[in-house]
Amino acid sequence: MARISGVNIPDNKRVIISLTYVHGIGRFIAEGICREVGIDFSRRMKDLTEDELSLIRKAIESGKFLIEGDLRREVSLNIKRLMDMQCYRGLRHRRGLPVRGQRTRTNARTRKGPAKPVAGKKIAKK
Repeated sequence: MARISGVNIPDNKRVIISLTYVHGIGRFIAEGICREVGIDFSRRMKDLTEDELSLIRKAIESGKFLIEGDLRREVSLNIKRLMDMQCYRGLRHRRGLPVRGQRTRTNARTRKGPAKPVAGKKIAKK
């Protein structure tokens, strides 16, 4: 199993898909890396030589884009900045509610957590 930027990369998947296991690298950037290094998109990670793996590592660590820890740190600092400014988005982050205008009367369970039963709520009979 190859290791790139502190992440174990699966061997039996195609190179483009395997590179997306690194936080901050999606399909588009993975294709650009393969094009830059000169690796065919259809090849599998287990078929690459050590030289090709080192070329991929150099291309990723060249500093063109943020990955892994640096990206996570920047995102968390951006959220912290919004919370410190006490703007609307920062308040939504602080309260654990949806930030981008989604409805909260129904849904939003991912942000709000499991539903808490409300005491005294009765079903109206007709």
